[in-house]
Amino acid sequence: MAEMGRILVVLGVALVVIGCIVMLLGRTGMPLGRLPGDFLYRGKNTTFYFPLASSIVISIVLSVVLFLTGRLKR
Repeated sequence: MAEMGRILVVLGVALVVIGCIVMLLGRTGMPLGRLPGDFLYRGKNTTFYFPLASSIVISIVLSVVLFLTGRLKR
């Protein structure tokens, strides 16, 4: 049970760090979320937003970071 608690604490700290990074990137004027390829539809009573291009960019960056982290651990 202690191991599970430790994992939850680590995940919580990671979420806080990621949240702080996202907040700081939002203040710097990064266009993440407003890239070409991010779909936004506004109807009369409906708004639909699908950040396709932003998701791809985040996926590529995280893949590179995790790949490099894995290579450095060996």
